Amino acid sequence: MKKPSSKIREEIARLQDQLRAAETREAERIGRIALKAGLGDLDIEDGDLLAAFEDVKARFRKSGGNAKSARSAHQAEPPGAGAGAPSEA
Repeated sequence: MKKPSSKIREEIARLQDQLRAAETREAERIGRIALKAGLGDLDIEDGDLLAAFEDVKARFRKSGGNAKSARSAHQAEPPGAGAGAPSEA
């Protein structure tokens, strides 16, 4: 038997509430991490910050979603590497 449109609307409303709650949890988690990293103290334009987050996303996606390997690759990188800093020879 097919669902009446009122039941479908109720289900959609319930799913939208779940989506809002999930997005809020994710935003709070990312925000806490950003604050721990000191990003709250920096004067960064939203567009620049978004671009940086997109770079982070790409780095983690390249590692196959394995946060541990992406983190260890980042930690193995010497400070300033990849930032255009001249290397010491």
